[in-house]
Amino acid sequence: MKIWNVTMALMLVFFASYLYAAQSTIAQGEGYACMGEDKSKRQTEQAAEADAKRKAMESASSYIKSETHVKDFELEKDLVSAYTNATLKNIRVLEKGWYKDPSSGDCYKVKISAEVVPDEKAMEKVSKSKQVLDDPSAPLAIQLWTDKKEYASGDKIRVYIKGNKPFYAVVIYRDVKGEILQLLPNPYRADNYFSGGVVYEIPSGNDRFELEVSPPFGEENIYVYASTSPLGDIKLKAEGGVYQVKTKEKDIGGMTRAVKLKEKTGSKASAASEFFEEKAVLKTGR
Repeated sequence: MKIWNVTMALMLVFFASYLYAAQSTIAQGEGYACMGEDKSKRQTEQAAEADAKRKAMESASSYIKSETHVKDFELEKDLVSAYTNATLKNIRVLEKGWYKDPSSGDCYKVKISAEVVPDEKAMEKVSKSKQVLDDPSAPLAIQLWTDKKEYASGDKIRVYIKGNKPFYAVVIYRDVKGEILQLLPNPYRADNYFSGGVVYEIPSGNDRFELEVSPPFGEENIYVYASTSPLGDIKLKAEGGVYQVKTKEKDIGGMTRAVKLKEKTGSKASAASEFFEEKAVLKTGR
């Protein structure tokens, strides 16, 4: 990929369709276990880890029930079902260690942050609902699209994102050569917080780059990583009007999911955050 001052050469042809979308919840769990006569040290650690995972799942389910309200009964039922059959991914250990309990002896505690991923089939109906895409009381959903289906050499491309509620996000571009750039935020448009219900255009405003069609041709991707809490950081290096991503491609998703959780004032739900990842696949041609 070549970059000239404010112009970036990109090769885009087909409409950024919904080829991939994933909604999940980032939650924390703190687990405890004591040795006793029936557990070895390792078995105690495993019991505490299992307790932490269970509590993270419960926290995510509690958060979704408290913070999201889908008006359609069938959609609400699908949402509850999706989190009842959720799985854990991207588990991070925040704290761990042994301690002495006056009555139970040697005990172990561990605190984790994990991504609670709802059942894919159950979420399919929820995520496709027009109501969910536009309703701020529904789970976080991000739409991603471009201005037209096909582009000729020299055309300028416009990318758009829209969320159903306020969200934090990064927008990543991977070209046919495997170079990865962060389009938003960038050195001249630093804000990564977006209002719900508003369409954001890339590039626009203070951006100092353009997306222009040119060879080589092939498959390229746009990614949006979004959350209702500030995202985890990835390694970046300023390159003109954008950032070059120095984090390995396989680690970007996990690092952005290291969101900064905090209790919500006036909420009965545990500290948790909604997360949404969207990927658009674009093919390039002459």
